Amino acid sequence: MGKNVIIIGGGIIGLCSAYYLQKEGHKVTIVDQSNLDTGASYVNAGYLSPSHIIPLSAPGVMKKGIKWMLDSSSPLYIKPRLDLDFLKWTWAFNKSCNANHVKKAAPVIRDISVLSQKLYEDIKTSENFTSHYEKKGLLMLCKTQKALDEELELAEKASELGLSARGVSPKELKELEPNVEINALGGTYFECDHHSTPQEFMTEMISYLKKEGVTFYINEKVEDIEVKNQNITALKTNKQTLMADEIILAAGSWSSFLSKKLGLNLLLQAGKGYCINTERETGITIPAILAEAKTAITPMNGFTRFAGTMEIAEINHNINKKRVEAIANATSSYYPNLKLTQDEKDNVACGLRPVSPDGLPYIGKSAKCKNLTIATGHAMMGWSMGTATGKLVSEIIDDTKTTMKINIFNPDRKF
Repeated sequence: MGKNVIIIGGGIIGLCSAYYLQKEGHKVTIVDQSNLDTGASYVNAGYLSPSHIIPLSAPGVMKKGIKWMLDSSSPLYIKPRLDLDFLKWTWAFNKSCNANHVKKAAPVIRDISVLSQKLYEDIKTSENFTSHYEKKGLLMLCKTQKALDEELELAEKASELGLSARGVSPKELKELEPNVEINALGGTYFECDHHSTPQEFMTEMISYLKKEGVTFYINEKVEDIEVKNQNITALKTNKQTLMADEIILAAGSWSSFLSKKLGLNLLLQAGKGYCINTERETGITIPAILAEAKTAITPMNGFTRFAGTMEIAEINHNINKKRVEAIANATSSYYPNLKLTQDEKDNVACGLRPVSPDGLPYIGKSAKCKNLTIATGHAMMGWSMGTATGKLVSEIIDDTKTTMKINIFNPDRKF
């Protein structure tokens, strides 16, 4: 018998959860504080990347982060502040930056990302979606020997996990991308990766869900949660009171605020990312990440997107011009004939990605609340893991065997 399910959050995780839940006969409602046309689900690089097997919390990252605190244009910028939640998150993040964690996390990241690729393709085929989706792989471009050595080591680890990855010379880069000049010492090529145009998929999914009877309450914010006997009995928004059998918390960077109302210790920080688009012909046909600059370049449907940086500096949508210039400068450094115009830089957009301390998402139920399922904390991998997370959420609600083991994603895990 179908349940009445409310999903808090209409990003990629919320929409994919709704997709699989309505397929199982549940009555689904999505509540989102936005107009469903902005945010990280719309401005991301569009990657479906099993290649990203290393979590954000990797050995040496905290050391780099401390060094980069003095440079607001650095690829990873952690703004220091006296805030208890931030300090708890920083402590847990530092504890997670070790080789054992990477070894444990890498195969799971691969599994959920590969599953997501398959499910994206299944959805497109079964629902006749026309949104842009390509399988052209991903290049990691390096200007220094140090970066190249690190990327070659990563490609070797990916190969050991069964992913298609290899090193490429400048000559091979030219063969792969004949119509654009690339200034790089070499790089790696992950043939296993796919890419898409996020807004197209989001728009089609919203249209499909509405047609299938999913209710949307947009520009509506959940302000309070009523709990009795470890069960959520009501959600109070700025407009109404809602009740359901099951609640899914997929509110991205805002999830931690709501979790506090339930007494949950959900450590999350908002990681701001930026994107710049150009509709000019760039000659770029294969997505690429500029290794030293941590900038992502994606040829999307009708335009090329330049995205990057991770700015952990509270929840806000302020545009840091230094970070915008860093993306533009990195682009022209690796692609000498490609310079972003001032108009293109002025039209920059940003999105907030929910970052857990160990770089892994929270997916599952907490022991503190029986009818709550949490699905957040995916950091830069929300798009890569979106469909698989939605399917797992549906299986959790149905209390059936999950498609993959999810113990590592336990929302109650200790750091």
